[in-house]
Amino acid sequence: MWKKRLFLFVTPLLLSACTSSEEDSSAQEESNNNYQEMSDETTEFSIAANPGEHPNISFSPDSNIEILTEEDDEQTYYFKDLNGNGELDSFEDWRESSETRAEAFVEELSMDQIAGLMLFSSHERDQSDGLTEEQENYLENDDLRNVLHAGPNDVEDSVQWTNQMQSFVEGLGTEDEPIIPVNISSDPRSTAGESATYNSEGDISRWPSNLGMAATFSPKIVSQFANMSSQEYRALGMTEALGPQIDLASEPRWLRVEGTFGEGSQLAAALAEAYVNYSQSSFDEDGNDLGWGTDSITTQIKHFPGDGPGEGGREAHLFQGKFGVYPGDNLKEHLKVFVDGGLNLSGETKEASSVMTSYSIQTDKDGNPLIGDDYVGTAYNGDIINILRDDNNYEGKLVTDWGVTGENSEEVGYGEKFMGSGFGMEDATEEERHFEILKAGMDMFGGNNEKEPVLEAYKMWQEDYENGDLEQSAEDRFKESGERIVKSMFDLGLFEDPYVDIDDSTEAVGSKDKVDAGYKAQLNSAVMLKNKDNTIAPTDNMDEYKDQVVYIPSTMRDPHESSIGDAEPFRGPSMDVETAEKYFGEVVTDTEIKDDEGNVTGYEQPDNLDDVDLVIAGMASPDNGENFSFAGIKDDNETYYPLSLQYRPYTADGDNVRKESIAGNKEEDGSKQNRSYYGETSDIANEYDLDAVLNASELAEKADHDIPIVVAMDAKNPVIMSEFEDKVDAIVVGFGISDNALLDVILGDHEPNGLLPMQFPKDMDTVEEQFEDVPKDMKSYKDSEGNTYDFGYGLNYNGVIEDERIEKYVE
Repeated sequence: MWKKRLFLFVTPLLLSACTSSEEDSSAQEESNNNYQEMSDETTEFSIAANPGEHPNISFSPDSNIEILTEEDDEQTYYFKDLNGNGELDSFEDWRESSETRAEAFVEELSMDQIAGLMLFSSHERDQSDGLTEEQENYLENDDLRNVLHAGPNDVEDSVQWTNQMQSFVEGLGTEDEPIIPVNISSDPRSTAGESATYNSEGDISRWPSNLGMAATFSPKIVSQFANMSSQEYRALGMTEALGPQIDLASEPRWLRVEGTFGEGSQLAAALAEAYVNYSQSSFDEDGNDLGWGTDSITTQIKHFPGDGPGEGGREAHLFQGKFGVYPGDNLKEHLKVFVDGGLNLSGETKEASSVMTSYSIQTDKDGNPLIGDDYVGTAYNGDIINILRDDNNYEGKLVTDWGVTGENSEEVGYGEKFMGSGFGMEDATEEERHFEILKAGMDMFGGNNEKEPVLEAYKMWQEDYENGDLEQSAEDRFKESGERIVKSMFDLGLFEDPYVDIDDSTEAVGSKDKVDAGYKAQLNSAVMLKNKDNTIAPTDNMDEYKDQVVYIPSTMRDPHESSIGDAEPFRGPSMDVETAEKYFGEVVTDTEIKDDEGNVTGYEQPDNLDDVDLVIAGMASPDNGENFSFAGIKDDNETYYPLSLQYRPYTADGDNVRKESIAGNKEEDGSKQNRSYYGETSDIANEYDLDAVLNASELAEKADHDIPIVVAMDAKNPVIMSEFEDKVDAIVVGFGISDNALLDVILGDHEPNGLLPMQFPKDMDTVEEQFEDVPKDMKSYKDSEGNTYDFGYGLNYNGVIEDERIEKYVE
């Protein structure tokens, strides 16, 4: 460890240190006077401000890092001595390109350090305790430097935790193993609705889900979101987004549709390009791209080559969704979103810094491997990786999805394992899985905190190299990945300025301009599907509702079991009453019926609605489960059942239901496992949403006056509307937006502007008939007003929307 901090003066041609103790003392005192001392009340750090627009140098005095200076034209420039050799090396010089610095820096790193760089941590869900002993252990002993922040949006906790991490790793530098800062990432955390990934506490600007962004049909709105959310991420100490998720949502039952940009490949590619470019760049007031800046974050587009075509809509996080199928031979369209969008290989804007691969095994219409000869998940499939590396010359970092080196959940059953998706590699050891992933061309292991299996993979690689089975040495292969990983960190300026100013962060996170922009995007994403007799109409005075009474029926929702912890059952009004009370003079809802133990078993409706002016019923799209809920497989781990887009039980016995699945495991006798759900029945967690609407409709019909019934739909997937549409007067759909936004649209304070980013199907028969890999191939629902709920459909006050967005993105 370094024991002292030297302040060294550098000329453009010669680096020299003061020789006398008096000069040394004078130089140190002068340098100290140029530093701004900072504190977040947990970590002390200093900032050396470089002249002009050059990067600041932030560092911890406790780390004893050396700060180098260079005098040029009466200006002092500051640099970090990352390897403590007293010289300004090219990788320490922020004036050099990221490519030059990365290439030079990996030559300084030990194989242990590169193995650590290949790790991407498991979810860190609590920052309130600060840097923990466990985290210190993997930072120091496993050399891990990529950490997943999965906690709340708490500015103080996040900033203090970030700064503690950076200070800790800065103090680990030695001459043999130079300093590497920490890259902190996050899954999406800005969605406004209840389905937001991290929305339990804290404050951040709130926007529609990705599917809601797609409903705006506006790259401009996505650009604004990317720009503002990246500012908030940096203010929270986060420097990489594990997104956007740009899988083409060609299978409407898929459990991750909400995270996508819909099923239009042209639209999804345009939104992906906007998201990536405006996250990774800084812009001036005139919109000019200034390149990487202090507000930039790197993006990690996912899940290559597209995880949308899961057979039957099953999700690949767990074994029941192991196979992605291509009965329509349509891989090319899925790749289009990545190549033309997130990677933007035309070169006009930035390509995504990294790509996350999918879990699933891709098969053709006959269940054979789609690409290559092996039944293995994407991270193990070098032929798929070569589409990026060889066919498209992509040189960014490639990251596995989380847990692909773990044991397969199929063998351990419900609740016993977080997840394990080493599909096709179930019989391999953990070390062999790491080795095969590296052979496929990947760079990083998502969800892994230990470097030992990576180092074992290094030994395996070197042995094969020495035996002539591999053309590249293990050292060169590791350096290749290490260079890609550190390049993105140089792009971000992490080596110069990793610390976060808590005062700036408090001002930036949830600032009024961002909150207002996010709310406006929510409003513009709402899609009005039905508006019989102009039930929804503009108003100049929202206060008129202060004299009105609204009835909001209650509902019951019982989420499915999950391998990461079960969600709590919901009993209560279908819209937030406290929010509704801000609009209406009175909110009426149902009375709970409870059993002897106090559990809500049902509801008693009001005697009548004679005093009610309006019914607003909240609905969520039919809930089949979430990523970790084993949706589509029964408790016996053998019997499959259908995922459904209708509320009532759906039994899959129609002519279009496959009696034999396309894909399945190879059995011991050489036959193929049948994963068909023919004859089985769906399991929807929120069927009572439909009961609530139908009961409210019957009650309204008995009233002594006409009462409009409006459905406020919070949708994650397309919905079959035939079960209730003709019983209601208006339907407004929001994709991950707040009840406030839904009510502002329903009550006429904002004209609806959104368009459907996916078809809403006629029935389950057309869902069964469509191909999982082909978008927009269903018969869309035609409502009682004669409108068809097709891709790109939406109403405003004048009727069906027809504008330039339709012409541009509706093929």
